[in-house]
Amino acid sequence: MKRSVYIILALLFAARLSAQGPLGEPQIPVYPTLKDSGSFTMIMVPDPQSYTKFAANQPLFELQTAWIAQNAERLRIAAALFTGDMVEQNNLLTSGGVPNPYNGDQTSRQQWESVSRGLARLDGKMPYIIAQGNHDVGYVAAENRYSSMPEYVYPERNSCFANSLVATGCNYQGINTMENAAFEFHNKTWGDILVIAFEFAPRDEALDWARQLIESEKFRNHKVIVLTHSFLGTSGERIKQESYKLTPRNWAQEVWDKLIYPSKNISLVLCGHTGTPPKIDSSDSIDYRSTAAYRVDKAADGRNIPQMMFNSQNGDGDWNGNGGDCWLRILEFMPDGKTIYVRTFSPLFALSKRTAKYAWRVADYDQFEIKID
Repeated sequence: MKRSVYIILALLFAARLSAQGPLGEPQIPVYPTLKDSGSFTMIMVPDPQSYTKFAANQPLFELQTAWIAQNAERLRIAAALFTGDMVEQNNLLTSGGVPNPYNGDQTSRQQWESVSRGLARLDGKMPYIIAQGNHDVGYVAAENRYSSMPEYVYPERNSCFANSLVATGCNYQGINTMENAAFEFHNKTWGDILVIAFEFAPRDEALDWARQLIESEKFRNHKVIVLTHSFLGTSGERIKQESYKLTPRNWAQEVWDKLIYPSKNISLVLCGHTGTPPKIDSSDSIDYRSTAAYRVDKAADGRNIPQMMFNSQNGDGDWNGNGGDCWLRILEFMPDGKTIYVRTFSPLFALSKRTAKYAWRVADYDQFEIKID
């Protein structure tokens, strides 16, 4: 009897140790690991606008970026990918919900400063790549192309850009900024990868820049990932028309027709932007399907091009809630050079033993494999 009690106690103690974090780090219950030790990852961060628009929510965005920085070596993170809408309103000069009652309690400058504080967690640790969203331009949302983004995101601020940022394109003023930018990565099994991030609803000039880049002798054999803000709706359809006033522009279907479909080396499209609040009740089972979409279509040369939307800004069930429960996606590039294993994770829920069981979303639309041709 005594011996069996000791065995049970020993097992409980071992389980407790396995749940704790590594020595010297916070003793929290959930530390994600790689599925394969030969993999590397990129972390996809959905629209953070509902974190940055409220003073009380801003630390949650910083929690996401701090978690990414903390796990840089453990998950072999090559880059953090931001789907855009970094702020709620780009050029709002007063707080208090004017002119938009959904703006929150922070002026645009306060929102961009929150973005900058969050990104500072990654400076000197890894490149971060940002697709410009409709809320990142104009006054309220994309009435024009003016953006404060270049004031806060520029090559000199992050030393990791030196070895990854290989090209920038001209913005609407004809000035080279990181509103259109390309980043290069190298891996033994994956070969050369080029990630291109666009301005919102890119002009023909931006698409021409991207086309010339990926068809150039230097990059024609790279696997190209397009990171853009608006591309898929919640039902998986490519967006054909939006109500934003800025011109000239190309909506998602035009971007597909003009750049992606004819390409010979674009391998993956990632986006945010859309999504509706999931229904939250007392059940432990929540249907998050409305915050994600996925489809695969063939390019002109017959290759499959996967397209994935993920936007959890209302993942806590409300447009003006806590910003989305810190959900992000871990994209694990497996050592076979063709499989990306997708997992959906919340560093917020991972912090406490009380909420650790909610740290992973494991439905088939939140945990799956992407095959790259």
